[in-house]
Amino acid sequence: MTDSRIHPSAVIEPGAQIGAGVEIGPFCVVGAQVSLAAGVVLKSHVVVTGETVVGPDTVIFPFASIGEIPQDLKFRGERARLEIGARNRIREYVTMNPGTEGGGGVTRVGDDGLFMAGAHVAHDCQIGNKVILVNNASVAGHCILEDEVIVGGLSGVHQFVRIGRGAMIGAVTMVTADVIPYGLVQGPRGHLDGLNLVGLKRRGAGRAEIAALRDLLHALGGGSFRDTARSRAGDEVSPMERDVLDFILGPSERSFLAPKPA
Repeated sequence: MTDSRIHPSAVIEPGAQIGAGVEIGPFCVVGAQVSLAAGVVLKSHVVVTGETVVGPDTVIFPFASIGEIPQDLKFRGERARLEIGARNRIREYVTMNPGTEGGGGVTRVGDDGLFMAGAHVAHDCQIGNKVILVNNASVAGHCILEDEVIVGGLSGVHQFVRIGRGAMIGAVTMVTADVIPYGLVQGPRGHLDGLNLVGLKRRGAGRAEIAALRDLLHALGGGSFRDTARSRAGDEVSPMERDVLDFILGPSERSFLAPKPA
């Protein structure tokens, strides 16, 4: 606990590993199997429990519940783990659960994420780097969110869904199938509504790259995503187009969100 600052009202169970420079505020509870890396900040009234690792310089805000048992009726107390990366901002009332035996036993959250108030990450999810979950967004069990995904406020992601790199989910959207990289999905029952142009421009994508992605999206809309991707798998394409094709041909039993029929 070198150079750590721990409020007298905080409860630190024996066995917890507290890194250098950690700050633990009033009325926090840190379980016996928890590891807090250097520079972690727990603001106040935060619960971190279970076999949970929190990476360096992550800040967790009041009333968040991190590492409690999964909200899964099949969970029978088996060993389960939650791994959270570096420099995340986990805001008020966020919940994150560890894995289950049936899903591999580990929930992982990458680096540099922003999880806004009331967001939920369920058991066995694999969350990439620089992911943003806006207020009260919920990600169900076994989901994969690749790097730089944004999920809008009050939106839900169905279990086992994959969301590709750089995709954006609009507010109040239910996502029931896989979302291609850089796609934009919105609506009460989400449909693919073009490209995430804001995200692409933030990534530095040029006009030619965006035009190529638009052409690919148009081609995909003409039939089966997988058949189209297979037919173009050997083509010379840009790195972002390759992201989309590889994602479509990746392992998944779910269908893909597609544009609305004209």
